[in-house]
Amino acid sequence: MSDQKRLFLLDAYALIFRGYYAFIKNPRINSKGMDTSAIMGFMNSLLDVIKREKPDHLAVAFDKGGSIDRTAMFEAYKANRDETPEAIRIAVPVIQDILKAMHIPVIEKEGYEADDIIGTLAKQAEKAGYKTYMVTPDKDFAQLVSEHIFMYRPARMGNGIEIWGIPEVQQKFEVDTPEQVIDFLGMMGDAVDNIPGLPGVGEKTAKKFIKEFGSMEELLSNTDKLKGKMKEKVEANAELGLLSKKLARILLDVPVEFHEKDFELNTPDLEKVKEIFQELEFRRMTENLLKTFNVEAGTGEPKKEAGTGSNTETNVQFDLFGQNTPEDASATLETVSGYKTIENVSHSYQSVNTPLGRKLLLEKLMQQTGVCFDTETTSISALKAELVGCAFSWEPGKGYYVTFPENFEEAKSVLEEFRPFFENDKIEKTGQNLKYDIKVLSNYNIPVKGKIFDTMIAHYLINPDMRHNMDVLAETYLNYAPVSIETLIGKKGKNQKSMRSVPLDQQTEYAVEDADVTLQLKELFKKELPNRNAEKLFEEIEGPLVNVLADMEIEGININEAYLKGLSVELSKDISRLEKEIYDQAGEEFNLASPKQLGPILFDKLKLVDKPKKTKTGQYSTAEDVLSYLAKDHQIVSDILEWRQLKKLQSTYVDALPNEINPKTGRVHTVYSQAVAATGRLSSNNPNLQNIPIRTERGRQVRKAFIPRSADYVLLAADYSQIELCVIAALSEEENMIRAFQEGADIHASTAAQVFNVPIEEVTREQRSNAKTVNFGIIYGVSAFGLSNQTTLSRSEAKELIDTYYKTYPKLRAYINEQIHFAQDHGYVETILGRRRYLADINSRNQVVRGAAERNAVNAPIQGSAADIIKIAMINIHRKLKEGNYKTRMLLQVHDELVFDAHKDELEELKPIIKAEMENAYKLSVPLDVELGIGQNWLEAH
Repeated sequence: MSDQKRLFLLDAYALIFRGYYAFIKNPRINSKGMDTSAIMGFMNSLLDVIKREKPDHLAVAFDKGGSIDRTAMFEAYKANRDETPEAIRIAVPVIQDILKAMHIPVIEKEGYEADDIIGTLAKQAEKAGYKTYMVTPDKDFAQLVSEHIFMYRPARMGNGIEIWGIPEVQQKFEVDTPEQVIDFLGMMGDAVDNIPGLPGVGEKTAKKFIKEFGSMEELLSNTDKLKGKMKEKVEANAELGLLSKKLARILLDVPVEFHEKDFELNTPDLEKVKEIFQELEFRRMTENLLKTFNVEAGTGEPKKEAGTGSNTETNVQFDLFGQNTPEDASATLETVSGYKTIENVSHSYQSVNTPLGRKLLLEKLMQQTGVCFDTETTSISALKAELVGCAFSWEPGKGYYVTFPENFEEAKSVLEEFRPFFENDKIEKTGQNLKYDIKVLSNYNIPVKGKIFDTMIAHYLINPDMRHNMDVLAETYLNYAPVSIETLIGKKGKNQKSMRSVPLDQQTEYAVEDADVTLQLKELFKKELPNRNAEKLFEEIEGPLVNVLADMEIEGININEAYLKGLSVELSKDISRLEKEIYDQAGEEFNLASPKQLGPILFDKLKLVDKPKKTKTGQYSTAEDVLSYLAKDHQIVSDILEWRQLKKLQSTYVDALPNEINPKTGRVHTVYSQAVAATGRLSSNNPNLQNIPIRTERGRQVRKAFIPRSADYVLLAADYSQIELCVIAALSEEENMIRAFQEGADIHASTAAQVFNVPIEEVTREQRSNAKTVNFGIIYGVSAFGLSNQTTLSRSEAKELIDTYYKTYPKLRAYINEQIHFAQDHGYVETILGRRRYLADINSRNQVVRGAAERNAVNAPIQGSAADIIKIAMINIHRKLKEGNYKTRMLLQVHDELVFDAHKDELEELKPIIKAEMENAYKLSVPLDVELGIGQNWLEAH
């Protein structure tokens, strides 16, 4: 490392926005409903820089009040920007409080942007002999790069950090000097900052002009060398070009001064930072902070420099980046993180591994009204897992751990002793993700009977947008940090140990702690469920559903492996044919899977559009939505989309499904997640059987691979017909729609007849198809642009169709408005059974963010009510099959469809029962209609 001192200047807003959008698909919401994504994203970047670079000097620059100079030059500067999302506006003061507690200077100046502050300080520090790193993803800073000033672009999306010096800037912008980046930005403009640039000049043309003329001024002095329309445009907009260059130039004369001492990176006030992190519910961030600043073991204080005596925090320089890791890291975290731990909370956890001990434990268990239990196993895959131990707790701070021998039969024999407890339906069983434990016990033929309380499911109903794993819940609600599994068996990977190899005393402490913590969480959640109107939903639907899903997952489904191998061969032929056709149309071969190679073919060589969309990294976007828009007009794009679809189908399902077959059962066992989708829908994983494409011929063929268990069975598929439209008709009380359902009419044809004002018998296929698209699109807040993309309609025709649709169904329009207003007033919406979807952004001033929340306000009650209805049906059908001791089994739930392995002898008896249970699961003003299908495979049955 060079002896030259290094200064790191962070561009606050660029990193905050970047952090917020990194979590946009999965926002970090804490138990208070606060979106902490922006804070978390920024802090990750800050600590990463400190950890990696160990800087001597560091500061963070913020915008304050916008740029007075630029707005005076050009009133519309940054005028087209959306309102800042609420989560970011809330984040800024919190981030500044954290920085203050970390003793990191916050630099802001009224009327100046962070770019200008960083530019000014960077140049001052350069003169003072510093190397300066401008930490930002914003490419505009490239103009400041010099021999001692660098751009430091943080790691993102799996890509490492990038440091741009002069050579990198020359290469990326195709300039001779970094200063020419100002000319480059002035020529091409910047849509984000609303810098106009020269009309008709994009990135390629700007680079060409820089090569030829070197600067904006030289270009404008030599317009005689330009031709045609470009010459006219550049000459007519010379002043605009010069203005754009001025707007793009970062100022170097902001009234701020670089004082070496002020920018030194000092020891944080750990207690203050910890307090803020706890308020935000940042669990891992505290650990990250401690590791970053290498805190002294067990003291909560930074390590002293070798040779110092008793020092005080105010005047001693600590070894912030010492490489010696504290010997007892857990002690450090216990003291500094502020959480209670097993080390500082009194508890009595006992292991039980003798016949007499197990007998006495069983006697105690049988006297309880409720017990929390938790299995310890050899695998996270429940159906492959073997029992290592089982923890029991029914009193806070106390519990017992039963160990099981490695030999399966011996373990089964020990577990058999506890059958009376598990089968006792008077004892409530509590657990975290109980479905897993139920499946593990099923491997030993032990059923779990009685009422259950699953803390993961309870919390999902209380706060659906938060994470629900036990460590997060314990730290959030109990201020308690449980022992990490990784401290016992190591990190995931081939070197991870088995739980069997962990010493018994550690197993006992770890396992019983889990049961004890879960029991304490249950008491809290039980009180909270009524406050969220979720008690009935939990007790009558989500709780009972755990056992239903466990049985379905244990059952699994049979797969025709030979058929899939044949289908894979056919797909390979189709893929090869499409590749050849694409290469022929492109006039060359290239890597179809590489957006970097595909973009230039489509947009440079074939020039499919005038102004192609680009990604943040500057390459052409070849995303699905971009290509779908072009597919109607360009055969090559249509072929590329088909090629992608077939490749995905082959890799995700056709070639992958045989690998999912359980060697013990010979069947595929998907795992359903109850606590993922905020709408209440179930999701399916390992493998995901809910996403097999049904609209394409090849996608449908994958369903052929799912077959009955034997020749005595057939697959029976029971499918709700248009359930979401039934729900929206009932909730909106829209008479025209309700009448169509009551008369058993084709709802899409009926809608088309109403909207296009033609008799139903004269509705064309295209009219019906357009009406269908609107019917489903309305639920998701379809726009005229979106509708025109999905149909053959122009944007104006699509707008007209949507307007007519709302005139035809006025109560539907009123319902949508009511839902949005209800959400704005209450902060949530509800399904027919009271399932709540909380919408933190419903009153956001940012139009894009608010629009998404408004769409959810309409969609969640509809999709969620449909999910509630099918769950009721599943519970009732499952009970009927058990009570009747039928051989038929329910296997799959795919959104609005249930799939059964139906014994042929029971078929005629069960068909009306299944249909009736599904149609009568919940009484709406609109009759629910269920279609049944039977076949030798899933495609035939559907």
